[in-house]
Amino acid sequence: METEFDITLNGSDMYRFSMYHAYTGSQGIISIVIAALCFFVSVWTRGSVEMTYTVLYAVFGVVLLIYMPVQLYLRSVRQIRTSKVLSRPLHYRVDSEGIHTSQGDASADLPWDQVYKMVSTRHNILIYSNRVNAFIIPKSQIEKECGVLLQIAGGNLPKYRYKVK
Repeated sequence: METEFDITLNGSDMYRFSMYHAYTGSQGIISIVIAALCFFVSVWTRGSVEMTYTVLYAVFGVVLLIYMPVQLYLRSVRQIRTSKVLSRPLHYRVDSEGIHTSQGDASADLPWDQVYKMVSTRHNILIYSNRVNAFIIPKSQIEKECGVLLQIAGGNLPKYRYKVK
């Protein structure tokens, strides 16, 4: 069994990957916990300290919640605009041997035994080659091929590396 498709990434695809990657890691979880703690301290200290401190706690919590998503969005859009590789279509061929990608004259192969993990989110399928780097495959661009891709991957990846809903 085999499937082929072309993917052209845009800023929102890269942003969704960045948000998933950031908020499923320790940095994202810690930032949410610290922001919640700031809001809690803001409410708890209201009336017992100067109003300036209470407002600063709340502002710090808001900054923690807003800074990372805004920064990730700006970086994602800039990355797509400045990278000639990411802004052009990438051709994928997926079979029982692995994932084969090509773009122009360049090509690369990722055998199934070298896939770090495969994750399905609401909008993307992410095929990680290591802990940080992943092939981003927007589900909206592979509606017909999605089932075949998941079937091939499910048959070739161990269950602990295949995290698909």
